[in-house]
Amino acid sequence: MQRRKKRERLDGLTYHLMLLPGMIMLFIFAIIPMFGAVMAFQRFIPAKGIFESPWVGWSNFTYMFQLPDSKQIFINTIVIAVGKIVLGLIVPIVFALLLHEVRQKLFKSTVQTIVYLPHFMSWVVLGTMLTMIFSYDGMVNNLLEFLGLERIMFLASNTWFRPLLILTDTWKEFGYGTIIYLAALTSINPSLYESAALDGANRWKQMLHITLPGIFPTIVLLGTLSLGNVLNAGFDQVFNLYNPLVYETGDIIDTFVYRMGLINMQYSFATAIGLMKSVISFVLIIISYRLAAKYAGYRIF
Repeated sequence: MQRRKKRERLDGLTYHLMLLPGMIMLFIFAIIPMFGAVMAFQRFIPAKGIFESPWVGWSNFTYMFQLPDSKQIFINTIVIAVGKIVLGLIVPIVFALLLHEVRQKLFKSTVQTIVYLPHFMSWVVLGTMLTMIFSYDGMVNNLLEFLGLERIMFLASNTWFRPLLILTDTWKEFGYGTIIYLAALTSINPSLYESAALDGANRWKQMLHITLPGIFPTIVLLGTLSLGNVLNAGFDQVFNLYNPLVYETGDIIDTFVYRMGLINMQYSFATAIGLMKSVISFVLIIISYRLAAKYAGYRIF
């Protein structure tokens, strides 16, 4: 008995040692930088540092709400993020249901692999590809001209830029969501389909009355957890695709913080915006966790 307990303690120590490098990296790059949030309440001067820069209280936050661009930036962030969340839920569900009906395993696995590959690609690479495809003399505009339509400046149009962001992000990520729903579909008892077929239910009715109810808890769980990403519109994607012509509809909180902090060197103002976003996101994550625990039985603790 003592030997067994000693073995368990040794295994536990081994697992904690495996986690140690990751915990050190987390502490250095995630915990320590949080102390820089005090710059939001200062007029930060790099030469004086955090400890000697003068305190200004809530002035940076007051200026943020007085700035005319602030309202538009928050609207852009919410519209783009909500669009990505909605399509990011609907498209994987529909595609998973369609792929679930395929009986040829080789074709099914091939399609699943192809749609999953873009998830691993960086937006630096995809941004370059999409810029070439949707440029004024790119592939899409060449096709439009061939069909007798006018060319469109997708990446310089405030009308087209938001839909382009939402659709391309959905294309990149829906393969990953599909795998989650396909895994949920495997938990449905096959005998339910056999019983439904004996009762005369066709494939459509089986999908409505067996498949969808079977994955409904997963849909609720992913939907509620995605609530915490309402203010995360995707910095990597927007940064690699936007330009000053589409700031009106494409500029989001993260890109605005980047420009204010690193380009315009308004460190305190940029920190205030980032801190406000983090606080709101934290509250939304708590709300989404509560909803997931209540309606989907999802708990971490």
